[in-house]
Amino acid sequence: MTGDTGVIIVGGGFSGTMLAAELARRGIRATLVERSGREGRGTAYSTPEDAHLLNVVAAKMGAWADEPEHFAKTVEGEGYQPGDFVPRRRYGEYLSGILQEAEDSGLVTVVRADAQSAGPRAGGGWTVALGDGTELNAKALVVAHGNQAPDPPEAATGISEQLFVNDPWSDEGRKAVERAAALNSDVLLIGTGLTMIDVVLSLDEAGHRGQICALSRRGLAPRAHAEHNPAPVRIEEVPQGSLKALWEWLRSQSARVGWRAAVDSIRPYTHQIWQALTDADRLRFLRHARPWWDVHRHRIAPEVAGRIKQLVQEGRLHIVAARVKAMREEKGQLAVAIQRRGMENAKSVNFCLAVNCTGPLGAISESDDPLLNSLFDGGHARPDSLDLGLDVDGRSRIAGAKRAWALGPLTKGRFWEITAVPDIRGQVATVADDIAEELKR
Repeated sequence: MTGDTGVIIVGGGFSGTMLAAELARRGIRATLVERSGREGRGTAYSTPEDAHLLNVVAAKMGAWADEPEHFAKTVEGEGYQPGDFVPRRRYGEYLSGILQEAEDSGLVTVVRADAQSAGPRAGGGWTVALGDGTELNAKALVVAHGNQAPDPPEAATGISEQLFVNDPWSDEGRKAVERAAALNSDVLLIGTGLTMIDVVLSLDEAGHRGQICALSRRGLAPRAHAEHNPAPVRIEEVPQGSLKALWEWLRSQSARVGWRAAVDSIRPYTHQIWQALTDADRLRFLRHARPWWDVHRHRIAPEVAGRIKQLVQEGRLHIVAARVKAMREEKGQLAVAIQRRGMENAKSVNFCLAVNCTGPLGAISESDDPLLNSLFDGGHARPDSLDLGLDVDGRSRIAGAKRAWALGPLTKGRFWEITAVPDIRGQVATVADDIAEELKR
């Protein structure tokens, strides 16, 4: 058992890395626990492929809340302009450098281990048990897991890992994509969002020349960034408390100023707008409007959009509105029954691999993470009312727990738009300030 550290942070992606760095700036010790060995990069920025670009221009990707142009200044000597979409690999190096500086300060310690459980200590503070039997003690706990792998579709039950990949970002998933590229056989991607874009690029980079079928219920794919004239609005101009009124306002505003400007105009107010909705309206949004919001809000670099368009034009990528009805293994391949939207019957198509690209886990109560489950089982945390993440207050403090916070995607139920760097860096700085004040007491 180790002695007390100031703060234990579980999760070494952007949220956890930057909280450790922000705490070091404030003279507070932190232990960062990350099991994957990707600390400082996380899943999003650990890709080695230059084809995977940031979805936001360099000028807006500074990791420090008080220095939004820090990243652009860091890479300006490498030929990148503030308006460029830089490779995510380079951003991972940038974050790793920040983490290394924090470690060099002597205030941050990185522990590569699996956090198995967490619980409050008598007299205050927290104990985190690691997979090797070690226990860490701290005055405060921060849970920063990031997005988690989705549940596999029911049709994939019993399918070999050689033929079906549930987590394309796992080491096994990346190897499976490389194998599929070498075979040049057809690949099925279930889901047509940002994960689909990345897997398509990975296949193309690896030399895959077979066909790729990407499907989702609506067949919607992310839109591209493009130049547009900003059309800022005041919060008083935006309907609050009614999803129907908000949606009608967005459609009307899009007709006047263009959809990109309309969507961007409410970016400063998304937390306030989301929190003004009732749970019924939030659920209605998740069921019916979310796919449309996601493809218009979470855009891709023009270079990436151009590459996807070219693959479609060449007949190598097909993005369709359909669903998977069944899967079965057949002579070393995967036979998939696909029902296109509007069609009564399903058609069987053979693939060498299917990849789950539906995005992160949708219900936190279904997580298989041992630390989260230990918090739930011990009554130290609970899912939010929508089951998107943890129940937290406006300061990101975990409801029902003392000196415990959550960061990033784990707080989607409270903040909704809390997955991109410009959103999370502000949350991280606020939580760092809150921890500093709390530890003074």
